[in-house]
Amino acid sequence: MKINRTEFGEITIDGKTYDHDVLIGLSGEVSKRRKKLSKKIYGTSHTVSRDEAEYVYEKGCQELILGTGQEDNLRLSPEAAEYFAKKNCTVVARPTPQAVAAFNRSKVRKRIGLFHVTC
Repeated sequence: MKINRTEFGEITIDGKTYDHDVLIGLSGEVSKRRKKLSKKIYGTSHTVSRDEAEYVYEKGCQELILGTGQEDNLRLSPEAAEYFAKKNCTVVARPTPQAVAAFNRSKVRKRIGLFHVTC
């Protein structure tokens, strides 16, 4: 699996372009981010809630590459950060273009990716 590119409002993975935030699972399956899980708590999708963290995490996952948006606006809530820490899942949070590069070069076999494609 390779993330080919990203620009404001989209991300291209294995040649397919998505115009929404995406979650890449351990299997490589790409799905739409369930940002409503965070928005219902914080009123914004720019903070990842514990509920969303629980949805994103997969058993055995060792690393989450988090694309924080083209302008670096997405953050983990303290509760979400604590959840990933308790699961021994390292979080690498970078602006989405840098997170794409980090995902592509990561040597961690059991990794997932969550990418915010706008701000």
